[in-house]
Amino acid sequence: MNKRSESGFTLIEVTVVVAIAAILLTIGVPGFHAMIQRQRLTTAVNAYFGAINLTRSEAIHRGARVDLVPADGVDWAKGWVVFIDQNHNQQAEAGEQVIFSHGPVAGNISIKSVLSDSSKPYLAYNGTGRTRTNASSQAPQFGTVSFFLDAKIRRIKLNFSGRPRTCDPEQNKTCTGTSEME
Repeated sequence: MNKRSESGFTLIEVTVVVAIAAILLTIGVPGFHAMIQRQRLTTAVNAYFGAINLTRSEAIHRGARVDLVPADGVDWAKGWVVFIDQNHNQQAEAGEQVIFSHGPVAGNISIKSVLSDSSKPYLAYNGTGRTRTNASSQAPQFGTVSFFLDAKIRRIKLNFSGRPRTCDPEQNKTCTGTSEME
């Protein structure tokens, strides 16, 4: 008698494997989505933090005022520009030297700044590496820039001397206010 050996999987075995895979994916996908959202928020905060440090270091290097402004003049989430603002209007125009520009941040991230000079969203550093406002070359620009994505918040706080620090309100109780004075 010749017996033929059959190889392969039965329908029951395949169904069990697919069911287990579906259960694992159902458990893992929401956690993976949350991780991606946290990473997007962290990337946006780090890019803006780097732009602040670049603005400050360029101002020190050049011994002159260097500004960081939203690319469209209003919304930080649409990008930002580091440049030498020769006419002090917080708009990168023809003839003004652009040092760095950053495009829009990842979708659904919103950015809100609460700074001591709230007339326009901007940061300006002078040649000593300190922030200054348009109202006075002696008045410092300080406050908070907040990044929002879903229910997550990250902040960059600027102190009176213009030094930035990042913080997470969920992990740091001193990060809850919108002003560096809080």
